[in-house]
Amino acid sequence: MTNKFYFHKKQTNKYTIAFYNLENLFDTKDDPNTLDDDFLPDSEKQWNRKRYEKKIEKLGTAISNIGFLKARKSPVLVGIAEVENLAVIKDLVASKHLKQKEYGIVHYDSPDERGIDVALLYQKQYFEVTDSKAIPLLVDNEGGIRDYTRDILWVTGLLNNEKVHILVNHWPSRRNGDELTSYKRIIAAKKNREIIDQITTKNPEAKIIVMGDFNDDPYSESVKEHLVQHDLFNPMERLLTRYRGTTNYKSQWNLFDQIIFSHSFHKYEKGKHSFSDASIFDEDFLKIYKGRYKGNPFRTYAGKKYTGGYSDHFPVYVQLKWNKEE
Repeated sequence: MTNKFYFHKKQTNKYTIAFYNLENLFDTKDDPNTLDDDFLPDSEKQWNRKRYEKKIEKLGTAISNIGFLKARKSPVLVGIAEVENLAVIKDLVASKHLKQKEYGIVHYDSPDERGIDVALLYQKQYFEVTDSKAIPLLVDNEGGIRDYTRDILWVTGLLNNEKVHILVNHWPSRRNGDELTSYKRIIAAKKNREIIDQITTKNPEAKIIVMGDFNDDPYSESVKEHLVQHDLFNPMERLLTRYRGTTNYKSQWNLFDQIIFSHSFHKYEKGKHSFSDASIFDEDFLKIYKGRYKGNPFRTYAGKKYTGGYSDHFPVYVQLKWNKEE
């Protein structure tokens, strides 16, 4: 694909922060400690090296373009979900459209049964990591047995020398039904609140960004009532409509992928970042272009059928404006 976004070279004072669920970015090797059997060459899905490399290149193309038209540069921070291990992330940042960006990686193996994790990519020229940790999310199934799910990734660093906290999430799925599993996502929301409160107790004006695939919409109880309180703003609320979202199930749009941030980003201060805009990155090249599912995310698999697309989610992003010191 010709990268149409690269005709305008001059950078701006805008910086893009993105989140992207990569839809099962697995390698082709068997990990005996996880349930990765669906993504092996001899599985029904016939996941092989050629398909893996094609997906890596497509995802690299997508990530490099998020927010590019407005910022004139690729995203400086990218939270990602559904990655199997550090090796696949290294392949991603070394791909054709990303390698010159020199993305650093923050990643920890999570206890998820399928072996999928979250991670943060950051452009080293704009962001310096000062601390990071994986926060376990302790959730039980109805029978009292632990549901091994993704950790919350907490990264602290300097974005253009301004201290920022980033929480990357992938909350428990709706696989057994929205209502039956909602309590798990409420627990996840409360755990994020614990971290946020820990941060703001030390510094009420801290800059905090909470991102992830919440498996809930902006108006769901977990997000609206338990996560977003007086100190946070969710720009994604206005983006979800009957005709637009980040993932589509049975012809209904959801906006599970969200980026939420502290109100401190609404303040204009020289030498600091302030909020500019937010959107879904749903360019045509990421969509199915014809047929019954026209307009939906162009995914890699539809069930066990290989379709050769990018992901079953669209990325989301916010843009911050760096207010130059005179």
